Amino acid sequence: MPELPEVETVARRLRCGTPALLGRRIEAVTVAWPRTVAVPVVERFIADLAGRQVSAITRHGKVIIIETVSPPSLPKFLLVHLRMSGRLDVLPRRQASTPHARVLCWLDDDLALCFDDTRKFGRMWLVDSPSEVLGDLGPDALTMPEADFVAQVRRKKSPIKPTLLDQHLIAGVGNIYADESLHRAGLHPLRPANGLSEAEARRLHGIVQAVLHEGIAANGASFDWVYPGGNFQNNFHVYGQTGKACHTCGAPIQRIIVGQRSTHFCGACQKMGE
Repeated sequence: MPELPEVETVARRLRCGTPALLGRRIEAVTVAWPRTVAVPVVERFIADLAGRQVSAITRHGKVIIIETVSPPSLPKFLLVHLRMSGRLDVLPRRQASTPHARVLCWLDDDLALCFDDTRKFGRMWLVDSPSEVLGDLGPDALTMPEADFVAQVRRKKSPIKPTLLDQHLIAGVGNIYADESLHRAGLHPLRPANGLSEAEARRLHGIVQAVLHEGIAANGASFDWVYPGGNFQNNFHVYGQTGKACHTCGAPIQRIIVGQRSTHFCGACQKMGE
């Protein structure tokens, strides 16, 4: 599943790519897979989105936020969660009707925004305020203040790995970036979050944000056709490196299941603590 750096890369491409989505007018909408649209009902989704202009593109956690305007009406926000296999691409209209196109926004200049989603898990919402969708999410991992991070993490009794993955606590961190951050911080993924000292939690906050920024700088991580173009996979120290030598100490990287998630770590470098 795309994590914060991959989603940020998509949002930046929609803002600044060639062609870009920002500033385009949505002339019409086609919904090929109705379950992709979570809110509102499909007929209203189509009617309310058509004729609007894209005025801003941002992100919170793993959710892309596309602001649309149609004066004198109030703005409406198209929120997109890519989930397992979703892709958002601005294409020439003749290329937009892909085999797995679920929602198509037909744009000006003979372009289209294609939401392609092979596994059909992705979702779209068209709402008056992003908080209608994002209200249950925690602060974005890139902007969460250190003091809030420390307080939230240290009150959790769960292991630190699933704590970092809890989107209600911290929005945006996924399996890859949690593993890489914990390795850099020297923290065992099973260590109880409330067992971290304040200094350890402060250090982890900085490391998480640094690793996410590095992922963004590399355009995220790519594994297959779902999310092409990223390079962060070339910088993995533990994720997917089972049996390979740790970059820090040379011990073999181990793999366990934590909270039903595959977890990679170095048993020599990453300690459970006292």
